[in-house]
Amino acid sequence: MLTETVALVAEKLNGPFKFQTVLIDEPRADEAWVEIQAVGICHAELSCLNGTIPVKFPNVFGHEGAGVVRKIGRDVQGFQPGDKVLTSYNHCGSCIQCRSRHPAYCMTMFQQNFGGTRGDGSVPMRTSDGSTLYSNYFGQSAFSRLAVVNVRSMVKVPSQTTLEVMAPLGCGMQTGAGAIFNTLNVPEGATVAIFGIGAVGASSIMAAKIRKASIIIAVDVIESRLNKAKTLGATHSFLSSFEVVDQIRATCQPNDGVEYAVDASGVTSVIEQMVDSLATRGRATSIGVPGPGKRAGVEVVAHVNKGREYVGCNQGDCIAREIIPYLIEQHSLGNYPFDELIKQYDIKDFETALEDMKSGVTIKPVLKWM
Repeated sequence: MLTETVALVAEKLNGPFKFQTVLIDEPRADEAWVEIQAVGICHAELSCLNGTIPVKFPNVFGHEGAGVVRKIGRDVQGFQPGDKVLTSYNHCGSCIQCRSRHPAYCMTMFQQNFGGTRGDGSVPMRTSDGSTLYSNYFGQSAFSRLAVVNVRSMVKVPSQTTLEVMAPLGCGMQTGAGAIFNTLNVPEGATVAIFGIGAVGASSIMAAKIRKASIIIAVDVIESRLNKAKTLGATHSFLSSFEVVDQIRATCQPNDGVEYAVDASGVTSVIEQMVDSLATRGRATSIGVPGPGKRAGVEVVAHVNKGREYVGCNQGDCIAREIIPYLIEQHSLGNYPFDELIKQYDIKDFETALEDMKSGVTIKPVLKWM
């Protein structure tokens, strides 16, 4: 039986988003219906829309959902109708990466999260005339009032949770924090540089402060973002320029560079600067992506002689059901004030939210279903 709901649909590559009445399936055995109350906008949506991340159209995006469970499939355990949940990335649960507690690197993650279909090729939603609507984005497609969500994408949160505040934790925030906690495992007293102070980079700054890093350097092209970084925990800030490597090295003396670094910009020239700024045996990671086929280079002699490391980072190597409750706790203690990055918009004003995000006026827009 199909049920009507309303979704924000991306009809074609580089096309506009439009509200449409859509038809959704009953939840399958491992799925639930979640009434979405709020959803964060992530740069991944923009990258899919402009072709940086290849996807099929028409598509329903959205992967930072927050809502209330309305119906569950027969095999769903740990959730009941009425539960508040946040939604995160999907994973198969059975491959070697999932079994070794690294589900962000699930062997089928790309197909499940960006393919827009279930594992058997079916779709949870259709257009009102019955046509295919790619609608299993990250196992949820949360740009829909009523979403069909895979149970592995769901994180139960306390009943008092303010969903429109917590929605972004499911992707961008956990990714930035996880880069510090998991991928780099930054220890107390370390020196850290974060390149690109959007929502993800800002989360890395707050996480570095939680880890009690001694020096936290923010690098960005927008002065206002650097000012915000300082309020969140950055000890130093630099406008991105050709001199930034020398500035970082001077700041981290007597070391010959920074011990840990995160790139959240996805700009290849910035990635190269990040690696060049590393101290001996320094470790860097990339969160931002420039699109398929793009490469960043390293000066091999320095990389070898100094024993530097440069690694990738997907979803902060986080297990959502563990990191999200921790971040909520840190927020309640005042250690992780990510709500300062959020601006809420009525979902009818999605075009304004998108423009504000692109221009840098808003770091993290959240759309609310009213």
